[in-house]
Amino acid sequence: MIKKIIMMGFLCALSTSAYSQRKSLSVNLQSKNDTEVSPIVKEKVDEYAKKIDAIIQEEKKLMEAELVTLQSKNLDKTEFDKQKSLIADRFSEKIDTRIEELGFDLDNVIQKQVRYSLLNSDIASNEELKAQLMKKFRPTKSLSGYFSYGIMNLTNNKADNDLDKNLGYAGNFEFGFKLNYQFGRTSPWGLISGIGFSWRTLNIDNNMFFMKDLNANPVLVHYENGLSKSKLRTGYIMVPLGIQYNFSKIKNAGMDVEYRDYNKGFKVGANVYGGVKMATNNIVKGDGISDRDRSNYQVSPFIYGGQFTVSYNEFSIFVKKDFGNFFKNGNFENDKALIFGIALWW
Repeated sequence: MIKKIIMMGFLCALSTSAYSQRKSLSVNLQSKNDTEVSPIVKEKVDEYAKKIDAIIQEEKKLMEAELVTLQSKNLDKTEFDKQKSLIADRFSEKIDTRIEELGFDLDNVIQKQVRYSLLNSDIASNEELKAQLMKKFRPTKSLSGYFSYGIMNLTNNKADNDLDKNLGYAGNFEFGFKLNYQFGRTSPWGLISGIGFSWRTLNIDNNMFFMKDLNANPVLVHYENGLSKSKLRTGYIMVPLGIQYNFSKIKNAGMDVEYRDYNKGFKVGANVYGGVKMATNNIVKGDGISDRDRSNYQVSPFIYGGQFTVSYNEFSIFVKKDFGNFFKNGNFENDKALIFGIALWW
């Protein structure tokens, strides 16, 4: 009985807290705290609390009357305290008995509150609960934003060309939207796709910068007065397509509904990607020169390659490798991009 009274008191406290917050937040939008206690639970607990209070008040009056009678007997202190203790014990047992006779099903009320806390809805049957759980924990099908940054290098199997010898820091910044499509509620496998926007930047060292020769092919030339900036930046629209495996454990939501949290935990993924060039921008700044040229520098209009990713929750590390050349038409022949980087929400 004591355990049940404690649990009832806890529910009453939740109910009172929610009610007081409703009074103080009576304007504008509903507070999240307003939905912490099920309306059905609050009604039943309030009703039960009122009945208990009525019983206590009734028995308290009767007990006080007996104590007045006892006091009129002019007993010595030891005997008075003994009789008073017996009266208190008798009324305590009587109160417990009357409360038991109310037939309050605490287990059922707690179950309703658990369901409400889980689904923010009062469910009348197990069938409805299972249907709600299956809806809440259905396979992941989401489109979410991501961004990544990687260090880029140009690899080839030939002798170093002018670009290889003068290439400084190169990087790849990308952002976009990733599609996750889990194959089943408990499946560790899923499809990944989406769309992204990528900017690849080649920084050139040694006071070298890109120009075009007579055939409109890109070449590197030396600037005598010194350069503070020399870079070739190309933007692409990217589309990945691949699979992802999630190592997180299967969880039980209740009512024999199991699921795997596809967006959490340790994951590995592999995909191919393709990209279409948006624009190229040759940026040169230095002593006596400041120029931006968005004309054609023979950067490949299409790129394609493969990517391998290791993720934990929202954080990922990846490596991606182009299968095609960075430049077309034999310019800086066989240079292919290799990128190591980190990503968030991939």
